[in-house]
Amino acid sequence: MAHLTATDEELIRRLNAHPAIRRRLESMLSAVEGESGDLKLADDAEMRMIEEVRRMGQEALQAWASRQTDQCSQEISQGKTTWREGKKN
Repeated sequence: MAHLTATDEELIRRLNAHPAIRRRLESMLSAVEGESGDLKLADDAEMRMIEEVRRMGQEALQAWASRQTDQCSQEISQGKTTWREGKKN
């Protein structure tokens, strides 16, 4: 995998395009910064991060699948040989 770099503006734009992932990252940062004050032990912090990463993975895969479905649907609708309606013979 090639090393990718993005400007801060580009990263913010991409995060804004995926609000579920942005919320998950904000939640992780909140835990790291100790904003809620509920993480006193390393074990608790570890379990919280594991759960956050697991959820972020699920949300990322859902976003990917949705994008793939939209992209495939657009490709099919632009095709000239595909019949979308009508009676099957």
